[in-house]
Amino acid sequence: MMTILRARSALFLSLVAVTATVSLEARAAADVVRGGDVFAEECAECHSVREGKNKKGPSMFGVVGRRAATVADASYSDALKGSGLTWTPDKLDAYLAAPKKFVPGGKMKYDGLADAAERASLLAFLATLR
Repeated sequence: MMTILRARSALFLSLVAVTATVSLEARAAADVVRGGDVFAEECAECHSVREGKNKKGPSMFGVVGRRAATVADASYSDALKGSGLTWTPDKLDAYLAAPKKFVPGGKMKYDGLADAAERASLLAFLATLR
């Protein structure tokens, strides 16, 4: 019972942190289920949600709060390895909006997700992957 309460508390705090970094309109629209759909449409070709399952890119399991370029057996650019980033919700939001601008020299082949509400939903979904 205590584990369930801790998990719910952690999920709630993760969602609060995610929604605190985006616009009011995007926060109002954040939807974990929609975020799962956004992941399937925009990310799943290259990323998995399963722990330890890398594809072209690293697994997104536990990404929120993780230091960048630290997933075992994943391939990273020197730019991302040297970035010193920790994937906080605000940094993930900026990265997902414009990866090549946020980490110049990075190798992720994705132009970015312009829609703030879709990013907010995606971040809400990613925060559940623990």
